[in-house]
Order: sequence, then structure tokens, then C-alpha cells
Amino acid sequence: MAIAKEIRARIGSIGSTKKITNAMQLIAASKLRKARDRVEASKPYAKGVTKVINHLTTAHPEYRHAYLETRPVKRVGIIIVATDRGLCGGLNNHLFKKALQQIKTWNKDDIKVDVVLIGHKAEIFFKNLPVNVIAYAHHLGDAPKIKDIFGAIQVMLQAFNNNQVDEVHLFHNEFINTIKQEARVQKLLPVSLDTEKSHAHWDYIYEPDAKSLLTLLLERYVESQVYQAVIENLACEQAARMMAMKNATDNANEVIRDLKLAYNKARQAAITKELSEIVSGAEAV
Repeated sequence: MAIAKEIRARIGSIGSTKKITNAMQLIAASKLRKARDRVEASKPYAKGVTKVINHLTTAHPEYRHAYLETRPVKRVGIIIVATDRGLCGGLNNHLFKKALQQIKTWNKDDIKVDVVLIGHKAEIFFKNLPVNVIAYAHHLGDAPKIKDIFGAIQVMLQAFNNNQVDEVHLFHNEFINTIKQEARVQKLLPVSLDTEKSHAHWDYIYEPDAKSLLTLLLERYVESQVYQAVIENLACEQAARMMAMKNATDNANEVIRDLKLAYNKARQAAITKELSEIVSGAEAV
């Protein structure tokens, strides 16, 4: 019966693991609803800023801001938004793979890359890779604030302002639905948005002056895009964790079912052996 006892112990161990994964699935589902509400709440501001930037790109302003001017690309800056915690399937790995492929493409074209990392998992992954990391932001929690990532964003904006990088790109996960999340890359600077075709052109009257106002507005635009990516990535994390824990729970149920079948066979074999020994002993007498 030693084998049966060992199987019983494994069933108990896997059963305990199943309880943990099931609890994590329920917690992730609860956090997902809150994360999606946070994404929806932030969209009006992001859309409003984007609408104004769309107008600016089709206007004939008195001052053409550096954030709107295209430069020869010799060095790019990238912001990678990942999760702080694991157990969310291949969410981070798909994003890192996309980023590494793009970095490799740039390096082939002799374009250098500076990296800003948001999320503890990104910091761990890129720590031992030959990439130039210039800023970190991690341990943002389940309700991140713009102030938590403000410093990292400013490092990249200063690099662009000082002509240390010629483009800024954002890598993050986009929430499609509960089952599907996609790694996405978005060009932040110089600002180049798709605008509706129109024969009319307009300009704004700037107070106090065009430079200071456009700088403030365009920086808020970049910050809103990065923050939107952070909270959307959080929704992706909870959805991916929920599905990963559901799959783990389902796998645990299958393993327990197979082990129970093996246990019953082992127990039946042991009983059959004992009966055979009893019968043999009786015949010998």
C-alpha cells in the first residue's frame, strides 16, 4: 500500500495547489473589473488631448514645436510597460520579444537605443541584456497614479529635448478582450497622428506664448499616452492572470482525476494480492 499512500499524498498536495490557483483566479477577476473601469474613466481625458493634438498637426501655427518636427534618426528612445508581478501567462514575454526584435532591427541600421522600463518584470528581464537603460519605474500597485511614472517619462522627454534621442516609441500590451491581449508599439515623438482630411486650416491664439503653451500641452499628451498604456497594461495583466489561473485549476483537476484512477487501481491490486495470499494460505492448510 506504499504506492497508494504516495498517490494520496500527491492528490492532497495538488488539491492544495488547486485551491490557491482557484482563489487567485477569483481575485484576478475582481481586480479586472476595477482595472477596466479605470481604463474607461481615463479615456475621455486622453481622447480630448489627442483631439487637440490632431488639430495642431493640421494647423499653421506661428511656432513649430520640436515635438512636431521630424529629425534624422540616429538614436531612439523606447518606453516599455510591463507588469510588476508574474503568473500572468506569456503576457510579458510576448511584449519583450516584440521589443527585442525591434531593437535588433534598429541596431542593424546602426541606430542606438535608450530604454525606460516601467514594471518590475521588465527590470528583471533587461537587467542582464546589452541595452542602455536610463530610467526605471516599478511597484506601481493596482491603482497607479501619474506621479508614479512622471519621473521616468521626464527622463525620456529631457533626452528628446536635448537631442539625445530623435524618436520616442512606447511598447505596451493592448486589452482586446478577456481572452486576448496584444503587444503593441506606438510612436510618441515626434507627434504624428492620423487626422481627418480637410481643406480648411486654422491656427490658435496662444497665451502667454506659443512655445510655453505647446510644450505644456504636448508633454501632457505624452504623459497621458504612457499613463493610459500603464493602466491598460494592468487590465491585461489581470485578464491574463485570470486565464492562467483558470488553466492551472483545470489542469489540477485533470491530474487529480488521473491520480484518483491510479489510486483506485493500486488499491484494487493490493486487495487482489491480499485475497490471493489468503486463498493460497487456506489451500496450503
